[in-house]
Amino acid sequence: MIQFLFKGLMRDKSRSLIPIIVVALGVIITVFLQSLLSGVIGDSIESTANFTTGHVKVMTRPYSENSSQLPNDLALVGVDTLKESLQKQFPEMTWAERIQFGGLLDAPDSNGHTRSQGNVSGMGIRLLNSTEEITRMNLVPTLVSGKFPSKPGEMLMSDELCRKMKLKLGDKVTLISSGMYGDMAMYNFTVSGTLHFGIAMLDRGLMIADIEDVRSALNMENASGEILGFFTNARYDNKLAKEAAKSFNAQYVSSQDKFAPVMVPLSDMNDMGFLVAYSENVQGIIVSIFIIAMAIVLWNAGLLGGLRRYGEFGLRLAIGESKHEVYLTIVAESLLIGIIGSVIGVIVGLLISWPMQTVGWDISSMMKDSNFLMPSVMRAHISRTTYYIGFVPGILSTVIGAMLAGIGIYKRQTANLFKELEG
Repeated sequence: MIQFLFKGLMRDKSRSLIPIIVVALGVIITVFLQSLLSGVIGDSIESTANFTTGHVKVMTRPYSENSSQLPNDLALVGVDTLKESLQKQFPEMTWAERIQFGGLLDAPDSNGHTRSQGNVSGMGIRLLNSTEEITRMNLVPTLVSGKFPSKPGEMLMSDELCRKMKLKLGDKVTLISSGMYGDMAMYNFTVSGTLHFGIAMLDRGLMIADIEDVRSALNMENASGEILGFFTNARYDNKLAKEAAKSFNAQYVSSQDKFAPVMVPLSDMNDMGFLVAYSENVQGIIVSIFIIAMAIVLWNAGLLGGLRRYGEFGLRLAIGESKHEVYLTIVAESLLIGIIGSVIGVIVGLLISWPMQTVGWDISSMMKDSNFLMPSVMRAHISRTTYYIGFVPGILSTVIGAMLAGIGIYKRQTANLFKELEG
């Protein structure tokens, strides 16, 4: 039966060519949009995670409640032991200490007097003897001049702030900030390199130094404002992140220590919940839109094709077929058309998506003065879902369209069909 229907469709191009083209185009767009949106949204989430939130973040309870103020007087202590414990409990993650701080950067002249000052938003990460954080934060492409710190006391700063303060590589600057115990902290750094991110909020006044230098500067020995966790070789998974946070927090639920650590998943930080929820539902949104749109188009195509085939239907009824059998045949034909169109659409969609994943589209020129933390290269992401998601609208839309169009068979009188056959 299937072979018979297939031969009929191939021999009569007028009833198969247009539906197959419509299905293929819809599936191509579905596959491309799914991979593109998954890539763009996923990369935006990963950029935020790598730079500020991690996939999960461990802080003290009061620090998490006031995290926007960067209250290092509420920081974690004994982080070596805590980090070791986290690594044992969650071996599928890697962990990194971070210290975020604010302050004033002072540049002295040859006489030791202040010649320029600038407000800075600082970050202490592991820079010396390790490239893990440099790679994670993708700092190599952002290095405009100089080099990464190679010895204690060196730091990176935004190129815009460096020019604003009229500094050059090798100049000494003094960080004036608040220490962990509320005292004034002053610490000398040497400018080893400058960075440009293309994001206004970072380029306005950012400095990055090795975390051990920042600990010395802020009197935070073996302390850290945050410990960030990242899934090893995997993108952010909200379900796994929430499960990890629930498991960790259960250990301290009855703790009376007000500085007890708490783990927070990325979706509960920095208003990221909406973006995470959108990324989880974007596939369903795309599929629903194309199922409805393609079903309407194919419904109309089925109605037009049905008008031309009333003579055929009359003949089939005359030789003893029931309306129900004719209707099922139309649905079966649409199923074959949906499968053929979907296969073509998925293959072409993947071929279009592949260059967007490997090469991407550089949008750095569009991101000048942007306040959003997202990659400067827009890339698609081909996942396992990409390989089959096109079949959902491709097959469902053709079947739904044929079912709607085929209802006309039941509304037509058999006598009228015979008359059309005779005509």
